[in-house]
Amino acid sequence: MLEIFPLLIPILALTIPCLAIWTKHQSKMAELQLRMRADEQQVRNGDLATSDAYARLEERVRVLERIVTDRGSDLAAQIDALRAESPALQAQRPDLLQSTKVPS
Repeated sequence: MLEIFPLLIPILALTIPCLAIWTKHQSKMAELQLRMRADEQQVRNGDLATSDAYARLEERVRVLERIVTDRGSDLAAQIDALRAESPALQAQRPDLLQSTKVPS
């Protein structure tokens, strides 16, 4: 038994710091999981401001994609038609729509 004791001292000296590092890592992981669950819960509860902003941005991106991908000869008429189709864009920024009229 006395012969094993000198071998246990270096093993314990190396094991204790490893255990401390692992414990600290586990506590950080638990904290991150709690934050992630809280964020997921907010999304599930339907944070209206975020979802409204996302819906508006998605509508604007759809309009811009249609403008960019359509290769028509009368671009100004197409932009005006797309503006007329997008009530969300009209309600959001009517002043922007007036200032960005494309000359014919």
